[in-house]
Amino acid sequence: MFKNRLVFLFMAAAVCISAQASSGDDLKQSFSPINTAVPSLSIAPDARGGAMGDNGVATLPDENSQFWNPSKYAFMGSQAGVSVSYTPWLRKLVSDVALANISGFYKIGENDNQAIGASLRYFSLGEVPLNSMTVNPYEMALDVSYSRKLSDNFSMAVALRYIRSDMGVDETDEQVPGNAYAADVSGYGERYVYVGDAESLWSYGFNISNIGSKISYNDGNTNQFLPAMLKVGTGLLYPVDEYNSFGVYLDLSKYLVPTLDRNIGTTPEEIEAHDKKLQDFYAMSSIKGALTSFSDAPGGFNEELKEVVVSLGAEYSYNDQFFLRGGYFYENPYKGNRQYFSAGVGFRMSVFQIDAAYLISTVQNNPLDQTLRFSLSFDMDGLKNLVR
Repeated sequence: MFKNRLVFLFMAAAVCISAQASSGDDLKQSFSPINTAVPSLSIAPDARGGAMGDNGVATLPDENSQFWNPSKYAFMGSQAGVSVSYTPWLRKLVSDVALANISGFYKIGENDNQAIGASLRYFSLGEVPLNSMTVNPYEMALDVSYSRKLSDNFSMAVALRYIRSDMGVDETDEQVPGNAYAADVSGYGERYVYVGDAESLWSYGFNISNIGSKISYNDGNTNQFLPAMLKVGTGLLYPVDEYNSFGVYLDLSKYLVPTLDRNIGTTPEEIEAHDKKLQDFYAMSSIKGALTSFSDAPGGFNEELKEVVVSLGAEYSYNDQFFLRGGYFYENPYKGNRQYFSAGVGFRMSVFQIDAAYLISTVQNNPLDQTLRFSLSFDMDGLKNLVR
């Protein structure tokens, strides 16, 4: 049973953490990524954001804004839209792990300055042999959001989320499915500025996500943190001419989760002190954990800076119909070592849009290398015009 648990833990950890097998001893001793439960909540679900280095806080609004920044829905030009995305995950290790996601929005209010959004994501960990049976562990989340323009240039949103994580153990095991609730608070703004002689669109935003309860797999004996995160971003869309435009976007992210000190020590006093820190870590509330996450790293301010993840993305558009995208994602080697380029394409018609993305790792032995993402989006206004 313990061995099977290790299988589950390894698969969940591999979702968000990949270390180089050829790393030196110094890296192995200092490797200290942020530990959270339900790591699949941090996976970019759509091909557009995935193609731009997992970037999306301040990109132009689309049907998948629910994950990145639901405040963007208030700026959507159409009345409603829906998107379906699929990502085969860790294909270099397994063949049956995948993330499926559906999201959408509907504009409300007389001035179309409000919107309701929703999404459902399902992360399957495939089939896992367990004793004399086969189980299908999974993680899922269902959320709804409400966004509203507070001015012509700025909107805010709140999202509520139900989370369930079922590792698929049998009834005789002490481990049970975990349930949790969380909320997001976000903001998004757009403003036209002149770059040379061109009127360009400057965008900015933030999203504080997955702030809520903790989750337990043993009836509350041990409570684990959700992957709460702060994302801030900005971008600039430059119109080259009547048909061509180019946008560049930058996101900075940080987990709002306390850092677990892995320095156990050697003396009985040091080991006892570490056990006390471990107990305090699991007993800490999520709100306190978020507040202390900016100043609790054992390495001080220098280590806090290492916890900031950088995502840079770019998007070229021809006639708002054909898109080329690229990006780069950087996470410090001591905090997870996810580093990769990404690229993708998109094609839009009046009714639907198809997007695809491809991930290229820049570190060795990264199970995320060659990850593919696919998204299919529908514009309900275009669909109405088609059937008239």
